[in-house]
Amino acid sequence: MKLNCVVVDDSSLQRMVIAKLVNNHPNLQLVGDFSNAIEAKNCMTVHTVDLIFLDVEMPVISGFDFIDGLKVKPQVIFITSKAEYALKAFDYDATDYLQKPIVLERFNASVKRALDHYMLRQDNHDDEGDHIFIKSNLKKLKVFTNKIKWIEAYGDYVKVVTEEDTNLVLSTMKSFEKDLSKDKFIRVHKSYIINIDKVERFNSKFAEIGVTKIPLSRNKKEDLIRALAIA
Repeated sequence: MKLNCVVVDDSSLQRMVIAKLVNNHPNLQLVGDFSNAIEAKNCMTVHTVDLIFLDVEMPVISGFDFIDGLKVKPQVIFITSKAEYALKAFDYDATDYLQKPIVLERFNASVKRALDHYMLRQDNHDDEGDHIFIKSNLKKLKVFTNKIKWIEAYGDYVKVVTEEDTNLVLSTMKSFEKDLSKDKFIRVHKSYIINIDKVERFNSKFAEIGVTKIPLSRNKKEDLIRALAIA
């Protein structure tokens, strides 16, 4: 098993050091190394990346800002010369934090942690199905999509209603919709996306999920009928 990796650091020397460590590790595959977040993000739109070795202090876009801007977030190992960033790194759900200069033994320990996390995620995926991560109340939450009942526009937020609870996420409906399977979720109204597996009955005006009536836009009834037929 190999994890696809990118290295992002504005220092050419540091990039060379980390890239060499990645290339020499039997469980890592280097996809690319980049001097800034923009180049790395462009790469990640066309390549699957499992792990990012990421410098914190970079011009224009910092490592933390880069992670904030990603919709799909791989594992991250932050790398910096300043120990005071360590606590903030773990606030970002980092897999690990490496302080420069990087020691081989410490690097290998971080990679082992990333491999263990990857295997755990794979096991969870097999056991409980697809999932997404949402950020609510400054915390990252793992949400299994088969438990989502509907998503509702709520001002500058979206309300994610699951079988267990409800969470507010700072996002737009359009942005959130991109993270959901089009086979299981359908936008039935400008303010609602529903899980078609949760629909119990519907008419020309509403789709019913439990005791809740979700309004249907005039032109969405036929889309819902087709979606339910495929499901």
